Amino acid sequence: MAEYTFNVEMACSGCSNAVNRALGRLEGVENIDISLEKQTVVVKTELPREKVLETIKKTGKTVKDE
Repeated sequence: MAEYTFNVEMACSGCSNAVNRALGRLEGVENIDISLEKQTVVVKTELPREKVLETIKKTGKTVKDE
């Protein structure tokens, strides 16, 4: 099980909820921890980092420091 941290630009709870919903649909995601205050998304998963990153980007959010 791997844990990935992404710096995601999110302006409101709607943004974080969109990311949470998208990641929640993925098979193999164990845990999602989103901090709107810190602008971070921590994902515990068996999936490769690229797959998680791609899913976050599909929500239209900007991921920094890739």
